[in-house]
Amino acid sequence: MSLTDPNVLGDNKNLEIRVKINEPENYISIRDTGIGMTRQELIENLGTIAKSGTTNFLDALSGGNINLIGQFGVGFYSTFLAGYKVQVTSKSIKDDQYVWTSEAAASYTIQKD
Repeated sequence: MSLTDPNVLGDNKNLEIRVKINEPENYISIRDTGIGMTRQELIENLGTIAKSGTTNFLDALSGGNINLIGQFGVGFYSTFLAGYKVQVTSKSIKDDQYVWTSEAAASYTIQKD
């Protein structure tokens, strides 16, 4: 988006990813300076596997689609291999800030932050 609209990033033109490990509290925090997601994008991009991702994933496999990197949030959902609870806080310039939370990938909630 920032390639077609330089105003999307606002004053912060430096894109970066920060990883913080908090051993005493037993969590990993990954923060980036990207453009964020709207509430609907959180549902579409992160909620897919939690809702019916196994079926969609298997359908993609049987349909001959072997280019699966990034599809259905598979890469994102690998976080559940390392942790029980995953929380995503995201703010898009098109929407308010929301927190997407899921435990064991069984279901998820989205709340306005």
